[in-house]
Amino acid sequence: MGPKLCAVDVGTRSARAAIVSPDGALLGRAESPFALHEPERDHLEQDSEEIWRAVCLSVRGALAKSGAVAGEIVAIAFDATCSVVVRDGDGRPLSVSASAAGPTRDTMVWMDHRAMEEARLCTATAHPVVTAAGGAMSPEMAIPKLMWLKRHRPDSWSAAGLVFDLADFLAWRASGSTQRSRCTLACKWAYVAGAGGWQPDFLAAIGLSDLVARSRLPAAPVAPGASLGTLLPGAAEQLGLSTDCRVAAGLVDAYAGALGVLAPEILAGRDPKRNLALIAGTSGCVMTLTPDPLALPGFWGPYSDVILPGSWTTEGGQSAAGALLDHLVRLHGAGGEPTPERHRAIIERIGTLRAQHGEVFGRGLHVLPDFHGNRSPLGQPEALGVVSGLALDASFDGLCALYWRCCVAIALGIRHILDAYAAGHGPVETLYVTGGHTRNRLLIQLYADATGCRIAEIAGDEGVLVGTAMLAATAAGLYPGLPEACAAMRQATHFTLPDAARRSRLDADYAVFLEMQRHRAEIAALDAGRG
Repeated sequence: MGPKLCAVDVGTRSARAAIVSPDGALLGRAESPFALHEPERDHLEQDSEEIWRAVCLSVRGALAKSGAVAGEIVAIAFDATCSVVVRDGDGRPLSVSASAAGPTRDTMVWMDHRAMEEARLCTATAHPVVTAAGGAMSPEMAIPKLMWLKRHRPDSWSAAGLVFDLADFLAWRASGSTQRSRCTLACKWAYVAGAGGWQPDFLAAIGLSDLVARSRLPAAPVAPGASLGTLLPGAAEQLGLSTDCRVAAGLVDAYAGALGVLAPEILAGRDPKRNLALIAGTSGCVMTLTPDPLALPGFWGPYSDVILPGSWTTEGGQSAAGALLDHLVRLHGAGGEPTPERHRAIIERIGTLRAQHGEVFGRGLHVLPDFHGNRSPLGQPEALGVVSGLALDASFDGLCALYWRCCVAIALGIRHILDAYAAGHGPVETLYVTGGHTRNRLLIQLYADATGCRIAEIAGDEGVLVGTAMLAATAAGLYPGLPEACAAMRQATHFTLPDAARRSRLDADYAVFLEMQRHRAEIAALDAGRG
């Protein structure tokens, strides 16, 4: 018996829930999938009601596995991808599909890149909010997406009365509160804390003067972990929880991961400039948590108080990491559906082939992993991936060689991000890693070898869920504040160290990586010159 917490993490294709004790132990965990639709290139859509149903199934499953009863769950918190959910004034879904005759999918997924032109228009304003986005607005942010909606689906925009970042939508669905988290609005919605909040001149310049009214946005958001009230009766019934359960203001998923694995270490005295988080899953996000703002071209932020009070966060990352490996498996003739079992089979075979062939395995294959643009440090969402060295090899071993070299490229992409960081703020010593990549030991060792950092992982590899549980603990009043919840729920950590010999060999791959970027830019310039 005793109080327990519910943490919900909503990713790109599934919802995960865990029942967590006040000291951070996971007592039960469950996962439920939902669909991702791509009706045309770069248009990625979802149904928020399907996501909510997956959340409810996951919470009920985690509760059953934990052996807890509904009355013991004193608070629930949500983290989610920075997808955008569009509803009318009564909370009914509105279509974000390009065609008015299309299905009523009301959610633009975070990795939707339809708003490239709108992002360029934002960048052209040269407004300070663009500077805070690394100097170039990304189509993955909410503002370009909503510009696209207003321009291409004016019927949906004119009917809009509630527009949410996904984590805030889930909190609203659970509690009825239309309040928003400081994390979502500051990091993804161009809300500038300390500079007046919403920027009317910027919104007017891009044609979104009605953003605040259409979305029912607050004048000021609340801190992550703030209590938004208790579960609505209907939500409590669907989730299998009690109406006494409090609902916490949430976080974007990568920020929840940084809270779970990095914040406790920084609070315990680790050097904030030498210890960063890597949230590695469908995408890869490199996060800082510092007492002073750190600004870098091609990095998002710095944002104040979006994870911990009194701290600044800067975010760099890759738009496609795990998503690139999934794409490769689907694309290759020897691939198929990228299930966890398929990935494991490929990784096991790579281990065998590397043992047989040594360092020559995959040699001659080189990859630029920017198949969905380069988020950091180049800030080029229009960038494309490159593969050099393909042969007429459609075998499973050929797939394994290409998969291995894609893993190398992903790790080199993280090195590129850290090199840009080091140029401004000094070298990184430790990367606290969480996310799906911790189940891919190839990538974990590559991250260490490619970057020269030691890689830290918490036991059980559930940093995102642990961070979200910290929010719930704060909303429940189990601790005086979020820093105290972090300290009390800190997890044991184990380390993977870089191998000097492998790092030396990866230096040669990195030189090719940088040369390929230069060649790509030259080819892009030649293409542009053709008119």
